[in-house]
Amino acid sequence: MTYGRTFPLWRAAAGAAWPAYTGHAFVQGLAEGTLPRPAFLHYLVQDYLFLIQFSRAWALGVTKAATVAEMRHCAATLTALINDETTLHVQLCAREGIDEAQLFAAEERPENMAYTRYVLDAGHSGDFLDLLAALAPCVLGYGEIGARLLARGGGGPYGKWIATYGGAEYQQVCRDVGALIDGAVALRLGETPEATPRWGALCRRFATATRLEVGFWDMGLTP
Repeated sequence: MTYGRTFPLWRAAAGAAWPAYTGHAFVQGLAEGTLPRPAFLHYLVQDYLFLIQFSRAWALGVTKAATVAEMRHCAATLTALINDETTLHVQLCAREGIDEAQLFAAEERPENMAYTRYVLDAGHSGDFLDLLAALAPCVLGYGEIGARLLARGGGGPYGKWIATYGGAEYQQVCRDVGALIDGAVALRLGETPEATPRWGALCRRFATATRLEVGFWDMGLTP
């Protein structure tokens, strides 16, 4: 999946970290239906907590935005996260007797805190582009993973998760976020961003967030 012009460039710059993330053993377990159920539930609980912090990061995007269009996009993404994506986690966990109050009160794993606080710090200490580069691996990586797994069949015990991230609604979110990134980069860095002094730092932001995604999957395999 491309999701715009900037994302493939950042993905390539991440090097081996990107396939380590999108082809992780956790992802393979989802695809094949072999992921142990306790590992999946552990991941869902932690990912719910992740999405709470991720929503705060998109809310921060509203204050970092330079245009009303950027503000609206961040606000819409925040709404999708807090009202739709977290609902998937609540529904799946409810089937196992875990209600939302228990999810919210769960203890965050260090790998979760490392990733989410990195994203928030990128937004607080940097500008809108720093924030987007830190956010992009999660949003667009899940879209790439979901589309690939759905194309392979997408059934089995984790079919609902695959259908959510591979489905038309989430894929449109990814295209919209890719367009937001492209527009933000063009507005701030011009039409040849790779030639600007900022480019290398943004690539490193993206690569660091990607490595933290790998750590998040690692955490998912160790309940």
